[in-house]
Amino acid sequence: MRIVSYNIRKAVGLDWKRDPYRIIRVLSDLDADVVALQEADKRLGVRPAVLPEALLYEQTGLRILDVIDGPSSGWHGNALLVRDGWTVHDAERLTLPGIEPRGAVVADLTGPDGDVTVVGTHLGLRRGCRQLQLAHLRETIADRAPRTIIAGDMNEWSPRIGFDLIEKEFDLIAPGPSFHASRLLAPLDRFALGKGLGLRDSGVVLGGEARRASDHLPIWADIDVGNT
Repeated sequence: MRIVSYNIRKAVGLDWKRDPYRIIRVLSDLDADVVALQEADKRLGVRPAVLPEALLYEQTGLRILDVIDGPSSGWHGNALLVRDGWTVHDAERLTLPGIEPRGAVVADLTGPDGDVTVVGTHLGLRRGCRQLQLAHLRETIADRAPRTIIAGDMNEWSPRIGFDLIEKEFDLIAPGPSFHASRLLAPLDRFALGKGLGLRDSGVVLGGEARRASDHLPIWADIDVGNT
């Protein structure tokens, strides 16, 4: 399966124009089975979804998992998108501890090659809060951890520390610097891969409209999810 994680900054690009159609074109080129979006809703009011769902599906074949009543795409800006051909057994939203309002979306899926749990999240700005949030995710996932992918903007600038709480259960995948799109400084966007899954390849999208569609670049990973 191919999974993508992308902080779309509410579809506001480096030109300060809100252009959801540009984000959809970027996603279409990536041909993902599952996408974890961060900052997928506008910030104020009822926090409406940024991406028009009908056009998103028409152009990409991806559907947004419904985890909340109302106009939002997801939960605290986190949305999971899944391609046709994948069965969604369960999808839930989590509120994560910490000073800032943070959350995650968790989905149990079955695709052509096997079962997998995907967590889309956007961790806090403070390392202490991120530690609490990772501990909460680990507890929630529990025995599903070997077949779980955590995907998102993990807000950790260090390439070496910050994930010790989950390193026994997960392999951390940092495809490369993904922020800031105009000057690549840090690998804020990452995957954490359960020990029962295999990584085939991963990368950062460095070209095309992705270079100006958001202040983050999308990251991708090709995962072997074959059941053993």
